[in-house]
Amino acid sequence: MLIIPAIDIKDGKCVRLTRGDFSQKKIYLDNPLDMAVIWRKQNAKMLHIVDLDAALTGEMVNFEKIREIVNNIDIPVQVGGGIRSIDAVKSYLDIGVGRVVIGSAAVTNPSLVAELLKIYSPSQIVVGIDAENGVPRIKGWLESTHLKDFELALQMKEMGIERVIYTDISRDGMMQGFGYETTKNFAEKAGMKITASGGVTNSDDMKKLNKLTPYGVDSVIIGKALYECNFPCQELWYNFEESMSLDHNFSTARKK
Repeated sequence: MLIIPAIDIKDGKCVRLTRGDFSQKKIYLDNPLDMAVIWRKQNAKMLHIVDLDAALTGEMVNFEKIREIVNNIDIPVQVGGGIRSIDAVKSYLDIGVGRVVIGSAAVTNPSLVAELLKIYSPSQIVVGIDAENGVPRIKGWLESTHLKDFELALQMKEMGIERVIYTDISRDGMMQGFGYETTKNFAEKAGMKITASGGVTNSDDMKKLNKLTPYGVDSVIIGKALYECNFPCQELWYNFEESMSLDHNFSTARKK
């Protein structure tokens, strides 16, 4: 089970939300690159970055912040949030982003996904399905759709999408455990590679999540639980690194 730390960027800062509510925002670091360096030092193999401003506006507000992370970290980075055009996808892939996450546009403009798959590999294009009670929500989780979560997944699968990032919105940021049954039901019906997201809180959740590997769940994005040190050894690492300055010269992590 690949564990992927999440870095959400709002107004240029590293933040976490509760259930996607922008009014319940907690700032963890002023510079998202600092957070990326910390996760890499803690042996992360991939990072998941979301431009929250772009999710609301469709504009690549934090593009330069994301470029800075990609240029200084030697592991794959996947990016989501407001990616609604071929040009936006190209811009991210051109700076070295490993794969982009299409969210709202998969619902509002599914032909975009079809066009992208004519240009790029399915390994570079994934679809994010953020659902509440089995219904996908889009545009920063502010609007509901007319589809069921698995129906959207099957549409994307028919187009050639191989992986879905599935978020149970009702659990996201709540620190109350992830939606095991919800995720299992979705994975069973979708029959795709699944990256789970939303609500994974501790090691017990990870053990439960491992039971879903036969259904295609092979990775998980974790946000607030990592930031709040809910896993063994994290507190030790953080206490040790509090006295260290992040000088961005993490030599083993630089590409250039």
